[in-house]
Amino acid sequence: MTHSRDTNASPSGVLKRRKFLLSAGLGIGGAVAATAGVKVLVPAEPAATTEVQPGNKGYQATEHVRNYYRTARV
Repeated sequence: MTHSRDTNASPSGVLKRRKFLLSAGLGIGGAVAATAGVKVLVPAEPAATTEVQPGNKGYQATEHVRNYYRTARV
């Protein structure tokens, strides 16, 4: 069996399609290259200070903590 080219496709139509795909590929490549070196600078926010409140004893095994550990058991 021999394969024949589509007789309805004109050579100019094929060339237009190739040019379109080539330019689309180059456009995407250019966009990626343009954004590859861009760094977004975000102003640093001051770190939140967690001061120990008087009466704050740190970790406390409260009811909801015990409930979490109970339900997280494997």
